[in-house]
Amino acid sequence: MKAVAVEELKNRLSGYLREVKNGEVVLITDRGRVVAELRQPRFRAAVCAHDEVLKRLAAEGILMVGMPQDPRAYKRSPLRAAASDDLLDSERNES
Repeated sequence: MKAVAVEELKNRLSGYLREVKNGEVVLITDRGRVVAELRQPRFRAAVCAHDEVLKRLAAEGILMVGMPQDPRAYKRSPLRAAASDDLLDSERNES
């Protein structure tokens, strides 16, 4: 574990991030007082749990997972289309 002042951290952030990636814990100080701790995330399972929920919803057909280049992934909302058409019609009639 090592301590580093905010200014030093800003100047050498990439180096400290490399150290954290290798398991080091860095205490960040401001005027000699510890204000933060920089370390690797402790719980990676939470991210994986979200992934599992998304996979389950997709398998049940509740959620459709698509890529931006897949035109079927995003359908035009009839609500937005109707609202925008109404707005355009009202603008055209007023001018």
